[in-house]
Amino acid sequence: MFQDIKPLRRCMGDPKRPPHDRGHELWTAEQGPSRMLLGSIDRWVGALLADDGITMPFMGGSQSVSATILARSDGIVVGTSAVDHMLQIWAPSLKISWMAGDGKKVSNGDEIASLSGDKETLLAMERSILNLLGQLSGIATEAKRWSARAPGQIACTRKTVWGLMDKWAVHLGGGLTHRLHRSDATMLKENDLATMYEEHEAHENRIVAYLQEFTGEDCGAFLEIEVREDKEAIMAAAAWSQRDDTSNLPELVVMLDNFGPERCKDIVSQLKDMGLRENLWLEASGGIVYEQLDDWHESGIDVLSTSAVNRGVSPLDLSMIVDGA
Repeated sequence: MFQDIKPLRRCMGDPKRPPHDRGHELWTAEQGPSRMLLGSIDRWVGALLADDGITMPFMGGSQSVSATILARSDGIVVGTSAVDHMLQIWAPSLKISWMAGDGKKVSNGDEIASLSGDKETLLAMERSILNLLGQLSGIATEAKRWSARAPGQIACTRKTVWGLMDKWAVHLGGGLTHRLHRSDATMLKENDLATMYEEHEAHENRIVAYLQEFTGEDCGAFLEIEVREDKEAIMAAAAWSQRDDTSNLPELVVMLDNFGPERCKDIVSQLKDMGLRENLWLEASGGIVYEQLDDWHESGIDVLSTSAVNRGVSPLDLSMIVDGA
């Protein structure tokens, strides 16, 4: 159970949330799904239904049945807003009442929803309803498992299966969404740097040149620089610290790619000793697994980004049972 997972002691001194916390752009408890998320839901629902042979909305019939969706395992429910949107457009004759809304915890045997309406419509929509709920709830459940262990530090990446819907599920599981899409924040990776400042052969010099010229224009939510070597991280932090206008610019994230816990801990120590740890966020990515969170929690890293919370995750086990079955 989630409450039995003991959170790791946080080592960073700044209690504020990192800029990777973009889930409010997708969903809030007060407003529900945003227009951005509803647009994503609409696109994915159309594709999922088409792949299941459904290309026209159902008009309904005369024989009415009722059914119940049950949880067959413990987890976090996500996808009710997506199912509501899908039924409103594609199967308006079906009525659904939710016992557990988006972001709510359920246990094995709990009733999640009750449905009623035309028999043929319900049977035709059954698999798509369960697929949506199962997949998104599975992601939220896995994100909760990770974020319960390292609160406020676990972020997913842009390696997704269902795009923004994956990120929505991570958000409701307590994780960080990171960039919602490529233009949501500016991120310079090795392929970007390879095409810039050709007069500089070394990547660290290209990073410094970029940070010296950075104006913040059209940056998005934050600026992130991927580094592969210790020297690149230190020079990026040094170049940023030399600016006197960082308070007016988007926040800087230095992403340590495939460094590992011990190497990251050493980088953090060096940056502190040089007085360069302030005014930037440190993110680690690459090869991060749940079993090594104990190794990460004293590294001094602010954010751990991984696709493990949303890719290859088992769906939450759900069943739809028609009354009398």
